[in-house]
Formats: sequence, structure tokens, C-alpha cells
Amino acid sequence: MSESGSAKHYTPNIGEAAKPPPVVLPYPPSLFLNRSKRFLSLAPGHQLESYLRFLAAVTRAQHDVQVSLPEAAPPSAETVAQAVAHGMPLIPRTSFKPDDHAETTIEHFLENLTKLELPAETAAAVKSLQSMSSEQRQVFIKSVLDETEPEDRIAQRALILAALQVHFTRLAAKLDASVLKPFADGVCPTCGSRPLASSVVNWPGATNTRYCTCSLCATMWYVVRVKCLLCGSNESINFRLIEGQQDTIKAETCDKCHGYVKIFYQVKDPTLEPLADDVASLGLDMLLTQDGWTRGGYNPFLIGY
Repeated sequence: MSESGSAKHYTPNIGEAAKPPPVVLPYPPSLFLNRSKRFLSLAPGHQLESYLRFLAAVTRAQHDVQVSLPEAAPPSAETVAQAVAHGMPLIPRTSFKPDDHAETTIEHFLENLTKLELPAETAAAVKSLQSMSSEQRQVFIKSVLDETEPEDRIAQRALILAALQVHFTRLAAKLDASVLKPFADGVCPTCGSRPLASSVVNWPGATNTRYCTCSLCATMWYVVRVKCLLCGSNESINFRLIEGQQDTIKAETCDKCHGYVKIFYQVKDPTLEPLADDVASLGLDMLLTQDGWTRGGYNPFLIGY
């Protein structure tokens, strides 16, 4: 098993019958570092080389900022019990309001970005986020998480989501996975976000098992194979890939809703990392959108596709 961030939180009990866990929590100490390394390994010779190297720096900044942050405070036992009783996410994105810890995470992350050699547009986006008042930033964050922010501030949206990924991932890592239950295939049980993709893993006790990866908090949750993550249909599901390329990355298309979500076969290639390889396989998205399919996976670094 590769060290893929989330998978480190899953350890089967020796001597017991293996049963794939319904939910696997993220492991922040390695998650963002592994993403950064994957971006760097994908970059040489790639058509998106400059962008992949840029994202390697951004995800490295996500990793590095954690050393300057206080311990994340998980939701109270009362909040958890109430969410579980009503089948709701434990740290729902829709009702999120930045506390002091979240503000610190955002400020430190943006400060880390200023130390990088950034494209002019990105540097301007960082500066604009830093210049916002706390109230302005809260309004902006809500619009981003509600996906109601206008398309003209793509760079700011991507950067604030990168900061929120750090915050939500560290919160998710503090939860008790045993109380989390998937309540909808296309919705994260931890924060209620959309998946960025699904993966067929090769973990001990979970070989050829499919998991979604949350686009925000990186929680992984079990889903059955050959089922649309967007509408739940298991009819007219097909798999598309770019002709002549390896079959480790495909798009699962649904004739019912005419949407698709990528699926990564880590069982064949354990180096695949859902977020990084989603960006690197943008050519597959372009092929599908040209044919009229609608992308269903959400990736903050592919806003607009």
C-alpha cells in the first residue's frame, strides 16, 4: 500500500475477517506533501508542466503551514451526536463560519504564498485576499463554499479553497471514523462536499474496493462499483479513456444524468493521487466536454472546467 495520506488511518485488525471501512479519515502530516511530490513527478514534459510545478509549490505551502498552526479543535460531542442523529455531516461546509483557528490558517497560508515566485495574477489574488477585512473574508468564504461566487475571481477562489483544505483536513483528522457513515454516494460524510474523484484501492482487506475522495477535507468513503456518483443510477454506466493511454485513469459516464466523474485505479498504479492526477488528466475532461458530458467531480485547481 502506498502512503496516500488518507490510507494511513486505516489499519486492519490481524486475525479478524477483513472488511473495508466505510470511511477513512485523512492524514494531514503526509497528505499535502504527497500531493506536492506527485505534482513534481508528473510535471516534466507534460503539456501543463508550468501549472503542475506551480501546484506543487502551492501544495507544499499547504504542508509547510501546518507546523505554525495550533492544534485543530474538533466539534463538541454534543454537535457530533446531533449530526449523527440527523444523518448530517459533522463539519458541514454550508454552515461554516471561520473561527480564530480558521483565520490563522488562512493568514499563515497566504503569508507562505508570498514567499514563492508567483505569476502576477496569483500574486494579485493573494494580495487582495490579505487586504480583506474579517467580515469581507467571511462573506467571500461563504460564497465560495456555497459555490455562488462569480466566475471572475477564479484565482481568489482557488487560493481560499486551498487554505480551507488545510483547515478542514486537520479538523477531519480529529474525528472518530467509527461514527461517520456515508449517507449519499456523491456527498462527503464529514463535510458535505462533492468528491473530486473516486479510486479503486489496493489496501489490505480492501483490494479492488472503491472510495470517493472529498474535494475539501480529503475524507474517503466507500461506494459500490459501477454506480453514478451524481444521480445514483447503476444503469447505462460506461467508462471512457483517451485512446492509446494507460487504462489507470478513466471517466465514469452516466447516460441518465449525462455527467461523469473520474476514477483512478490505484490497484494498478499506486502512485496515482486523486487531486494531482485529476489536474494532470485535464485532456480527458476536454475530450468529454467536447462530446457534451458534464464534469461532476470538483477540484479547486480546475475551477471553470
